[in-house]
Amino acid sequence: MSGLVLSLFPGIGLLDMAFEEDGFCVVRGPDLLWGGDIRRFHPPAGRFDGVIGGPPCQAFSSLVHLVRAVHGDGAVADNLIPEFERCVREARPAWFVMENVPKAPAPDLPEWRPQEALLRDVWVGGETSRLRRFTFGALRYSGRFHVETMALHSTTPERAVLCDTRVRPIKRGGSDRQKSTQYRRSDSHRGPRKQVEEMCGLQGLPATFFGKDSPFSINGQKLMMGNGVPLPMGRAVARAVREAIKAQEVAA
Repeated sequence: MSGLVLSLFPGIGLLDMAFEEDGFCVVRGPDLLWGGDIRRFHPPAGRFDGVIGGPPCQAFSSLVHLVRAVHGDGAVADNLIPEFERCVREARPAWFVMENVPKAPAPDLPEWRPQEALLRDVWVGGETSRLRRFTFGALRYSGRFHVETMALHSTTPERAVLCDTRVRPIKRGGSDRQKSTQYRRSDSHRGPRKQVEEMCGLQGLPATFFGKDSPFSINGQKLMMGNGVPLPMGRAVARAVREAIKAQEVAA
């Protein structure tokens, strides 16, 4: 066993799944998906070895201006990185891992001496071009946070899985506002059920992950897939955390 881990913003638990596969015991914190609110959550101090999580990234996404133009400011989630920081300070874990888009601010947790790694899913055996930044910080462990990547990987990866890939912006002339409101159906759209299955596969999951008795709507399933960390990426990060911890334990 590699320790007890608190998962913040767990969603359907794709990052949790990767850490569990690597021997960590994961306890999931509150999530809006299940009616929870991290702003009301206060973890106990000294109970968790690690804290993992990916605060909502919409506010820092390269598509944020498009989303605001089409759907309004209310469609963009609040910046909850400060809530992640607060929970880490309250829980006082030995280490933490935060996932987000590259443009998001790094967590302000200097006591944990953060280290960062930019990672694409395809670099670690996945199928997509998804790029994410992982920040690892530790109070006691001084081992290097190194995510091992493949020597050879595809140079033509699949597009990153988004919350809904049914439509894409048209790239044509005109004003920025005109561009933001013109859409076409994706060439790869072949019906909602098959699309969800494809999204699951691209995230490293079986096509039947949700199953015929899933309580979630098709749009809900797409949202959860788009918000999740691809399983190959999560596995690579979990291994890197384990190796960083092991290096310090051997040195001690």
